[in-house]
Parts: sequence; structure tokens; C-alpha cells
Amino acid sequence: MVELYGDERLDYLFTDQSMQIIQSRSVFSYSIDAILLADFASIPYKKGKVIDLCTGNGVIPLLMSKHTEVPITGVEIQQRLYQMAARSVEFNNKQTQIDLIHGDLKAMPARFGNDKFDLVTVNPPYFKTDHPDQLNKTDYLTIARHEIMVTLEEVIQTTSKLAKSGGKVALVHRPGRLVDIITLLRLNKLEPKRIQFVYPKPGKEANILLIEAVRDGKPDLKLLPPLYVFNQDGSYTEELSRLVY
Repeated sequence: MVELYGDERLDYLFTDQSMQIIQSRSVFSYSIDAILLADFASIPYKKGKVIDLCTGNGVIPLLMSKHTEVPITGVEIQQRLYQMAARSVEFNNKQTQIDLIHGDLKAMPARFGNDKFDLVTVNPPYFKTDHPDQLNKTDYLTIARHEIMVTLEEVIQTTSKLAKSGGKVALVHRPGRLVDIITLLRLNKLEPKRIQFVYPKPGKEANILLIEAVRDGKPDLKLLPPLYVFNQDGSYTEELSRLVY
């Protein structure tokens, strides 16, 4: 049995109860963004390597591990989150497939050198802050959500260095940063290939952006059909039910 600390709990990742993950209301609990990214990314099945940056409690590596046989590396800078992820990986007996690193994502290109990845995924901090000194740098959720430890530019520069030529980079963000994201991708030799906007429900503005780019790719952008999270009655749409349950 896994050891839990504080307000930690074990939640099922899948309705078949085949996998569980450690969560905490005060430290970290994954959101629907992670589920969407894990489903959206082009995961290699039998050959290749994947690295997930800003891995949090390891939710994306765990979700992907059910659908691929390739090795997956997760990188998390916050020690408490890393420890939660490590215990979840061990509890689900995924140590042979998922390798976790406690470290700064910006240091990963030097660590791996020419050992490039077929897929790089990242669910980065969304919110810019002009005054990081005014934020609580010991707050787990603040660090996960705000650009204190890493900026969007640094995230994309790092993904470009980690992806092999022809490799893919997939990230989830907010639609308001779309222009910044595309500009930074192209500046770093990453060509946007697929974009999907996610809407809370029909009639509302999109609040989640999914985008995938190819290292050294040729221009050819596809806009995927919109994805709606809720029906008008507040229930999950059929597509979201498939992902969540």
C-alpha cells in the first residue's frame, strides 16, 4: 500500500480501476487540461521516447503509459510534486517504463545532450507575472500556475532542444497566448501542425488551447474541430466522457 501524507488521497485514473494517482487539494491535483493533452499528443506506440515537462504529480506519463510501450520521462522542479509522482509510479508498477527526474526543465537539454525525443509534452504555467517577487514562491499551486520558475519562451526553447528533427512538441495553454506561442515556436524551428480549441460549452469562448508542432517541419497547419467540455445541461459531452471515464 502506498504511504500518503497530509491531505493526500488516491484517485482512480480510469474507470476500470487499473491505475491510481496521488492527489492533494493543497499541493496538486491534475485538471482536465492534462487529460486533454495526453489524448491530443501524437504518442509513439512501440518505438521512440517521450519526455513530459512540468509533469506535476505524473498524471500525463501515467495516462500515456496505458496506450504506449515506449519509455517516458517526467520532469518536475517541485520536490513535493516529484515525490508524489514517484510514489504513484511505484504504486502502479510503472518504474520500468516511467523515469522521473527532480530538476529544472531548462537543464534537461544539457543532461540529455544528443539523446533526442520523439515527443515532448508540456503543461506549463499559464499566467505571466510582472512582479514575481510579490508571489509566494513556496506555494505549490502558485509555482505551477505562474511563470515564476520558467517563462513561456524558456519552455519552448527547451522543447525545441529536446525534440529530434521530425519529432513532435505538444502543449496545452490558454487561447490568449496563441500568437506568442506560434511566434516562439517558429523562432525555435518548431512548425505548428495541429491546433484545437476547447470550449466550456456551446456559445462560450474557448478557454483551452491544444497545439502540436514538428521540429524542422514544413508549413502545413490543420485546425481541428472544436471540442466542447459540457453540454448545456452541465453534463459532459460524449467526447469528454470518453476521455474522463
